[in-house]
Amino acid sequence: MSSFAKYRESLVPPYEVLLDRYELRDIAVKVVGIGSVGTYCEVALFIDFEKVPLFLQIKEARPSVLEPYAGVSRFANHGERVVVGQRLMQAASDIFLRWTAGSEPSRHLYIRQLRDMKVPMPVDTKRPTDFAYFADACGWALARAHARSGDPAMIAGYLGSSTTFDDAIAKFATGYDSIRIWSGSGL
Repeated sequence: MSSFAKYRESLVPPYEVLLDRYELRDIAVKVVGIGSVGTYCEVALFIDFEKVPLFLQIKEARPSVLEPYAGVSRFANHGERVVVGQRLMQAASDIFLRWTAGSEPSRHLYIRQLRDMKVPMPVDTKRPTDFAYFADACGWALARAHARSGDPAMIAGYLGSSTTFDDAIAKFATGYDSIRIWSGSGL
């Protein structure tokens, strides 16, 4: 059975019926961003009978960079690990988000709709109050994702009431931004 057939069968039945309304028309290799350089990625174009397109991204999932510190994932397929993590952190995730294995069983994949949902901040036209609002919105989104994925009471107990963690995060963020800009991958 092909990788895509396994993926299709893993969908919840109503979404399987929805996907069946589309016909695969083309597949193209996609160059991926900085965090995914060297990983396999394709975009598949599907068209329904009304000529409405559906783009699915087929993306390789490699072992987590945290494995040396946190241990091997409990998931046999790294695509499943990515999907479970996304579903855990996102308030509403993509109905087509699932995982499969490639033609080589050691290649772990996840498939999702291709949508660029990034919201850039045009730095040249904004006032300081706009930056504060944008930073607030990003902070809320990040906090919400972490609140969904962890035990808030345990995290609060672990962090305590001191500012040690806050200071460490601020130092990391400042250092990370400097490295990113220095390497040419930032602004």
